[in-house]
Order: sequence, then structure tokens, then C-alpha cells
Amino acid sequence: MVGSAIARHAKEKGWEVLGKGSDQLDFTDRGPVFKELKFTKPDALVIAAAKVGGIGANSSLPVDFLSINLQIQTNLLDAAHAVDIQKLLFLGSSCIYPKFAPQPIPESALLTGALEPTNEAYAIAKIAGLKLVSAYRKQFGRSWISAMPTNLYGPHDNFNLETAHVLPALINKFDYAISHNSTNVEIWGDGSPLREFLHVNDLASACTLLLDRYNEDEPINIGSGTEISIKDLAGLIGKIAKFDGEIVFDSSKPNGTPRKLLDSTKIQSLGWNSRMSLADGIADTYNWFKSSETRKELHK
Repeated sequence: MVGSAIARHAKEKGWEVLGKGSDQLDFTDRGPVFKELKFTKPDALVIAAAKVGGIGANSSLPVDFLSINLQIQTNLLDAAHAVDIQKLLFLGSSCIYPKFAPQPIPESALLTGALEPTNEAYAIAKIAGLKLVSAYRKQFGRSWISAMPTNLYGPHDNFNLETAHVLPALINKFDYAISHNSTNVEIWGDGSPLREFLHVNDLASACTLLLDRYNEDEPINIGSGTEISIKDLAGLIGKIAKFDGEIVFDSSKPNGTPRKLLDSTKIQSLGWNSRMSLADGIADTYNWFKSSETRKELHK
């Protein structure tokens, strides 16, 4: 999802894009990763590849989320250094911040408190990636940077209920309920957590801007600046999907981090702001999902 959005935006700017997805290259296989970057040797590299998932997947597969992400990012960063790639952007995640970080969360909050247990393995891997980028800057003088996007969504997202993040999972749940004439949709938690969401098209514009204008050791936040409760998010998605049944919250399931709003003042000072409203972004994503092969596979 993220890589394809960045590629589209970069092409619109007239950049030549040489990206590959995990279906074309196994980023955990060090040899082929080094070979690929030696062959292409791009002027800039954006590391968007990662194993991602929602609360359920993170809780049940901590080894996968820690080990696979460590392999992916270490292989790519080491290979980029080996072939002397000058510009590099590593994408972290807002989940790297402490569970009870100050709100909105400034970049300086990193490593100031305990992480949210349900996604600790993924967060630790991403923190290691940020620190490796910083280490390359310190030891070898690399002009490499890191950014922390907030919760992302958009076309080509993962909608599988077993592994998806909350927004695409809810889109799939409501669409399934409508297509199967269900009278209710059940949602994990009590609906109280607050979340910030960013459409991938907005992230893509931020990434190209950072490659042009940012060169600091401190990672930089990328957020929309607005937040919504899971309860209100479910209501909004239900309204867009035209679901007229009941929304049921299962408070026996975990809520995750209570609130996670990024302070995006720093990137805004560079001239960037998100443009896609949440309602428009959800409608765009839902329309893509309804006509996708992904929906056909999930609704068999």
C-alpha cells in the first residue's frame, strides 16, 4: 500500500521509480537484497517494506513481527550503505512511542516510557531501524533520515480480519455484514481509544518533500493532526457503507493504546499539510475495496 502510493506520487513528479514489492523480492534474504541494490543503485531509497498487522496479529505473532522486520530493515540499510546510496528515508511507525506519551506526541518522546504491550515486538523492531539509520549518520556521515507516520490507510491496504489494522478491518466487516445481510457488526474493545489516520496519498507527498528538504538526525512525525474515537470511526464507516444494523463493542477484547496523536509541527514547518479528509479518504478506500480482487477472495 505505502510503496505503491509513494511510487505513484514520485512518477507524477517526474521521478523514475524502480521499486519492488515483497512479491518480487524477499527482503529477508540478504543476498538477493544486496544484489538488487547493486544492480539498480538508485539515487534515493525509501524503505516502506515491513510486516504489519493489527492488535490480534501483533499479540499472537511477536517473533514474526520482531524478527522479520529486523531482517528486512537491516538488509536494506546495510545494502544501501554497501552501494553508496546517498539519500534514504526509513519509515517507522507511531507505535514506537510510549503507551502513555504526552499528547500530541513530540518526536522527543521516543524512548521515554514503556511501550504498548500488544505491539511491543513491532515497535522494538522499528526503533532498532531508526537507531541504525542514526548510527549510519554518525559513523559514516550518511544523509539518511527517518520518519514516523501515524496510522495509514488507503487503496491496496490489508483488509484481512486476522492481520489488518483497525480501519481496513472495519471496512471489511461492514461490507461483509451488508453483503451477507447481517444485522450487527462486532468490534474489539469498548470504542473509547482515540486514533489519528492519514491517507497514503498524503503520506506519499510528505515522503517526497522530506527527501528534498529534510536532513536531520531526529526522526520526524507525519500525521493529519486530527483524531477520532474508534466508536465514532465505526459510525463513520457504517454511514459511508450504508449499514443500518447495530454496532456492538466487545469490551472483553483489548483496546490497545488509549490515545495516539502525533505532533506534526515540524513537518508542517517545512510546508507540508495533509489534504484528504477522513470521510473522503474512507470513501476512496471503500470504493477501491468493493471493486478489488481482495474483496472477492476474503468474501468467498
